[in-house]
Amino acid sequence: MPRLFTALEIPRNAAMSLSLLRGGLPGARWIDVENYHITLRFIGDVDGRTADEIVERLDRIDRPEFQFRLEGIGSFGSKKPHSVWAGVSQSPEMYALQAEIERICQRIGLPPDPRKFMPHVTLARLKSSRLDDVVQYLAGRGNFHTTTFTAPRFVLLSSRESVGGGPYLTEEVFPLHEARSTPSASSRLPQPAKSLV
Repeated sequence: MPRLFTALEIPRNAAMSLSLLRGGLPGARWIDVENYHITLRFIGDVDGRTADEIVERLDRIDRPEFQFRLEGIGSFGSKKPHSVWAGVSQSPEMYALQAEIERICQRIGLPPDPRKFMPHVTLARLKSSRLDDVVQYLAGRGNFHTTTFTAPRFVLLSSRESVGGGPYLTEEVFPLHEARSTPSASSRLPQPAKSLV
């Protein structure tokens, strides 16, 4: 069974901005642009019955779409950095969505996620990068940010056992409903009505 996790997708224009951060760091294995995402909850290897139950429960989530942007970069592993990431602006709606997914996973019987949720997009995995090189790389790119964009849905992704970083397959898509009575919602263009014909 593939490893499962829930995630937010990165729109193409933001992904292209992220791709400009590639390079300039010896020992980095850069993530392919099409595999950029924000992990909401790592689920792991589960049997088919559990996977079906997760999908059924995630499908009941009724939350509004929300806006955020990518900003700043950093690394995990202070003394021995093992990855470089782009940060995410504070979004209460994103944290609420992640918390609901976490509750669903625990109700199904999965152990609590031991890591505190820190939304980010992994840019590279580091195997043999020197700390000085990582510090220099980060210092030159600290003012990185994208324009604000909307998350219209979240997805269930799977990955085959590998060294990490993809390729990922979209297993299920879970739409978020259009935000009501907010300034950003009023600036949207009207959508054509769906026809039942």
